Amino acid sequence: MDTAHKADTAALVIRSAEPEDAAAISALLGGTGTFEGTLQLPEMPVASRLDYLQRVDPLTCKLVAVSEEGIVGMAALHVQHPGLRRAHVRGLGIGIAPAWQARGVGRRLITRLLDWADNWAGVLRVELVVHADNDRAIALYRGLGFVEEGLHKAYALKNGRYVDTFSMARMHPNPPRLA
Repeated sequence: MDTAHKADTAALVIRSAEPEDAAAISALLGGTGTFEGTLQLPEMPVASRLDYLQRVDPLTCKLVAVSEEGIVGMAALHVQHPGLRRAHVRGLGIGIAPAWQARGVGRRLITRLLDWADNWAGVLRVELVVHADNDRAIALYRGLGFVEEGLHKAYALKNGRYVDTFSMARMHPNPPRLA
């Protein structure tokens, strides 16, 4: 990483996503170079995701990475299942603008989310799925304590072919106890 990239990344602000960020987040998630690594579709109207992205949910943590260019990354921990028996679990979703990928933005966002999960939200387990051909993301997740739990064959359609995904999870490294 050259000096300019380091300076750009250092100037990033990580903050809570606000309802007024929804259009910019939707554009990011639907943008070329970002949507391919998610389950988002190309050519979808920005408005197609606005309702979800504008919703404020106290059981969800949504963060954005903001540069001089605007929102360049987004990551969230969201409830996986509304039932009480899975209340201790959150699912991780993330999207980074192509020009900001492989520059530490994802690590910064996920680290902040894991702090929220571990120290403030009573989350025991964080789950995700990642395309099996996304070596960079898999390495990031492993480096943050996620482990592979399963392989899903032909899980998603990506650029005209079915791709496998790994399910990964991270357990709270030191669950809360009584003092």
